[in-house]
Amino acid sequence: MQEWQEVMHAARQATWAASAYGVTAVRVALRGNGRRRAIPSLPREDRLVFVVGSPRSGTSFTGRALGSQPGWVDLGEVPLLKAAVPKLSDRSTEEQAVVVRRILQRIRTIGLVRGLRGVEQNPETSYVLAGALQAYPRATAVHVMRDGRDVVCSLLERGWLRADHRAQDDARQSYGAHARFWVEPERRDEFEQASEARRTAWAWRRYVTAARAVPERTIELRYEALVENPRAEADRLAAALGSEPAPLRDAFAQVHDASVGRWRRDLTPQQIADVEGEAGGLLAELGYA
Repeated sequence: MQEWQEVMHAARQATWAASAYGVTAVRVALRGNGRRRAIPSLPREDRLVFVVGSPRSGTSFTGRALGSQPGWVDLGEVPLLKAAVPKLSDRSTEEQAVVVRRILQRIRTIGLVRGLRGVEQNPETSYVLAGALQAYPRATAVHVMRDGRDVVCSLLERGWLRADHRAQDDARQSYGAHARFWVEPERRDEFEQASEARRTAWAWRRYVTAARAVPERTIELRYEALVENPRAEADRLAAALGSEPAPLRDAFAQVHDASVGRWRRDLTPQQIADVEGEAGGLLAELGYA
């Protein structure tokens, strides 16, 4: 009976993987449509950009903005890679590199965008960033950083770490209050008993820490600086990535500024105390407190 269940589980996983590859490749192909002639001399463009950081920090906006440039394509959040990260996070850099490259090359090949400069924007890639950058030696990481207290507000609004959230994300990973792979093993019980505000601050702390793993190949982008002066940040990022500034200026000009500092009006004193109790040290180190 157990053997049969394992066979069925493997079959379901294979079916989901095939479906996920297909759906992702079609999405990527549509985004890359009309741009394939932008870099005619390169059969394969391996200067990928990995946009990393905590969820709800502006990674999706940044990924879309970078991917909108001529000769680029936003690969979005690749569900197959997101699903692989929990098992890869404690593997060697070499093992991570093999899996990351295999998944992304399949998507780029099926989507007919290997000649475009790809932007991968899974926040979970923060936990395998060393492997991702080894997989693509010419790649660069962009770490989008945002005040953890504002991130907490957004995560609370989404409810992803709420105890009664029973749904799954696009990588078939369950929402809810259970401890994820990024929770320290010795603190798993503590995480599950903590307030939702503390759990969201915990997530921010762990993602941000992971995304800082390879500073020599990472460009930091502060969301607050982007909101304050999108043109200057576009020019800085374009120069670092070797792209033309004008398209990125246009894309960054669409950034929304209403959420900066929202924690002052949205969080209760108890929630603020919970956030600072869990992530106060990192907030202070980064100049947010």
